[in-house]
Amino acid sequence: MVGAVLTQNTAWTNVEKAILQLKQHNLLDAQAIMDSDIDLLAQVIRPSGYYNVKAKRLRALCAWYLQQGGAEVLATWSMADLRAGLLAVNGVGPETADDIVLYAFYHPVFIIDAYTRRIFSRLGLIDEKDSYADLQAQFENAIPADVKTYAHYHALIIECGKQLCKTKPRCEICCLRDNCKAAATSGAKQ
Repeated sequence: MVGAVLTQNTAWTNVEKAILQLKQHNLLDAQAIMDSDIDLLAQVIRPSGYYNVKAKRLRALCAWYLQQGGAEVLATWSMADLRAGLLAVNGVGPETADDIVLYAFYHPVFIIDAYTRRIFSRLGLIDEKDSYADLQAQFENAIPADVKTYAHYHALIIECGKQLCKTKPRCEICCLRDNCKAAATSGAKQ
């Protein structure tokens, strides 16, 4: 859950550094985060960027988490209730809520992130400007609802986005180039 907040607008490698520092300071626990000095918390998560904002968001998430009774209670909630509850927390948007719903509570929800938008719009399969909910519905209608499948698919999308379909795409080595509208217009097809 902490990683879902810290990964907002930053690379996972920076989140890993912040999580390691949280562990080193014994702050990888909801109550410890709530009891910590906000300035210390911000400095500990500094590698994740936007650390002052993220410290407040982490505190808000932890406060909500503890008020609801923690993981044991939240694990009994329906996916819809859990997602709605998370979305009511300051600083938790659809992507962050869905990260938590899928990876922390194992409900089948498809995550739409920047990589998904970039890759599938370049392929010509979606309109990058479509709303989060519309894109999520498209994926969930096309892929059977299964936690492992959604998590695996999301991991593959992230890897493709990090390795190939970057801001400046590497179409010349991408296995999808023959079916990609963006590659066709860049002359990368072979």
